[in-house]
Amino acid sequence: MSETPPAADPSNEGAAADAGQRKGSGRFILLLAGCAAFAYAFDQLTKWWVVSTMTEGQITPVLPPLLHWHFIRNSGAAFSIGQDHTWVFTLVMSAVAIAILVYARKVRSLWWSVALGFLLGGALGNLTDRLFREPAFGVGHVVDFIAFPNFAIFNIADSAVVGAVILWCVLTFMGIGMDGTRQTAKTADRTSGGDGKPLDGGKPAGESGD
Repeated sequence: MSETPPAADPSNEGAAADAGQRKGSGRFILLLAGCAAFAYAFDQLTKWWVVSTMTEGQITPVLPPLLHWHFIRNSGAAFSIGQDHTWVFTLVMSAVAIAILVYARKVRSLWWSVALGFLLGGALGNLTDRLFREPAFGVGHVVDFIAFPNFAIFNIADSAVVGAVILWCVLTFMGIGMDGTRQTAKTADRTSGGDGKPLDGGKPAGESGD
């Protein structure tokens, strides 16, 4: 006489699912953190190099006439926007960094991890300047030095933020969500039968199909 196998414990299945979900999210968090660390370190190292080797206002040709290093201190946002409201940008960058840290655990997309990582690294790079550079805590001036003809002077953190925003827009346009799912018109057609009606024939709830 065969024995009936014991029923699976729902609590154990739930715990296993949670563990698998946490393990799956770990690699995305790691990628996000790696991109943020790279952008932040690259930004701070280049700013340290500029401050250590150049005087404020100095212009150094790199690939003339296309590219120069031009050391300035910027009280505004990226590309010298809003120079009279330094403290506002300090608060905005702080809020952005906190929001990314809060939602990082929900990311299930490689490219969203890259976008949010570079956004976080760039925001923290300029936020560090706001907090710890002259003239005072919270209203410090950001070090900018990358100069192209007829364009605002910027830094690595600005580049990371702008690149992240562009990637964000591309992913949104493609319908790729932070959870890794992709919403397209074809997906909607498959779920609705292509004519806006449910695939089950559109029977009202509770009505028999006989």
